[in-house]
Amino acid sequence: MDNFISINPYNGQVVHTFKAISEKELEEKLNLSQTVFQSWKATSLADRTDLLKRVGSLLRDNTLEYAKMITLEMGKPIQESIGEINKCALVCDYYADNAKAFLADEVIPTEAKLSFVKQDPIGTIFAVMPWNFPFWQVFRFLAPTLTAGNNAVLKHASNVFGCAALIESIFLKAGYPIGVFQNLIVHHNQTEKIIAHKTIKAVSLTGSEAAGSAVAAIAGKHIKKSLLELGGSNAFIVWEDADIDQIIQTAVNARMLNNGQSCIAAKRFILLEGIYDEFVDKFKAAVSTLKSGDTMDKNTAIGPLARIDLANQLQEQVQTSINAGAVLILGGQQKDCFHEPTILGNVKPGMPAFDEETFGPLAAMIKAKDIEHAFALSEMSTFGLGITVCTQDIEKALSYAGRVSDGAYFINELVKSDPRLPFGGTKKSGYGRELAKDGILEFVNRKTVYVK
Repeated sequence: MDNFISINPYNGQVVHTFKAISEKELEEKLNLSQTVFQSWKATSLADRTDLLKRVGSLLRDNTLEYAKMITLEMGKPIQESIGEINKCALVCDYYADNAKAFLADEVIPTEAKLSFVKQDPIGTIFAVMPWNFPFWQVFRFLAPTLTAGNNAVLKHASNVFGCAALIESIFLKAGYPIGVFQNLIVHHNQTEKIIAHKTIKAVSLTGSEAAGSAVAAIAGKHIKKSLLELGGSNAFIVWEDADIDQIIQTAVNARMLNNGQSCIAAKRFILLEGIYDEFVDKFKAAVSTLKSGDTMDKNTAIGPLARIDLANQLQEQVQTSINAGAVLILGGQQKDCFHEPTILGNVKPGMPAFDEETFGPLAAMIKAKDIEHAFALSEMSTFGLGITVCTQDIEKALSYAGRVSDGAYFINELVKSDPRLPFGGTKKSGYGRELAKDGILEFVNRKTVYVK
């Protein structure tokens, strides 16, 4: 099948139809990238950061246009889509302002007359990106990667090819040379051919565990670097001294943002016995007020899942958990792509709601005997993306940071990505880091220069 159809999950209407590029066109695009890299890497950093600033301006000038495409293709409420575009503009600003310092020669005193580390671009990076944050995931990769002097080619998720086309158009409008960044309308079965191609020097993937494993294996076969940002089953731990009223909205946002379709969403709420009932009651009350409906309505907080198979999978996880002893506290129903915000109580290890990543508006409530038990439950996961701890005893919470294996440890705040902070996971959540200085150094040749 040569055509990809983008369908609005809210009403089932076709948004776009895209035709896959031919084998010949793919080869031409990859060869163009290799050719253009020679001139792009020689472009001054000042020119590259100026171009990135223009991208940020275009995002701000056309926010609603780009946000509408996100909402149409994957069902995110429009206000959240607007927020996503604004965040993309911020990451452009961040690297435009900081790239010079990040890429500066790193002088290291030795017995040499001069010794330093030089940061050189390595070539064309292949990005495989997901549908849940169709602009942000791409921009957090592109902003540092292109600014470091690399080229990029993108294989986006097939249900958001409209977003991918818009992203390519933004960089062209900003003045980036043709071939520096190219959008590839290709099937998954062409991934190995692309990675193996002489033009490709590394791969960055954000997506599922299965996709990450497959891409990492191919990259390893061809001895090419890979960066993986995969799934998560973040714990949201609440101690008995926490201010429940103050953290409830944070907890709701941590689970229900993006219709619950986020790798860094809080999925397992691990509650100490003394506050379990109070937290669950107040969480239920807050979730019950969330408005569902037309995703283009600025007051809508909950929309459909991006595809019906995703909603079906979540429903299966809910029902299997209930059959294993979980208690249905709220929601639980599914109709087509829409899945009700759902709360399960009495969730325990062995249930899908505890063991698996639940990609949708499902909150699992788990009771812990004490703080030590809470952290033990948190660590009972194959994922290691992030964790939240809610307490008024900040010093005590900080003392536990080193005992947590996840890539992020947030106190009294939901786990979130920030251009200024490194982002990435451990275990089956992947490896490598995006954003901050780490993000721009992931795809450079840290070259040692030594003068006797």
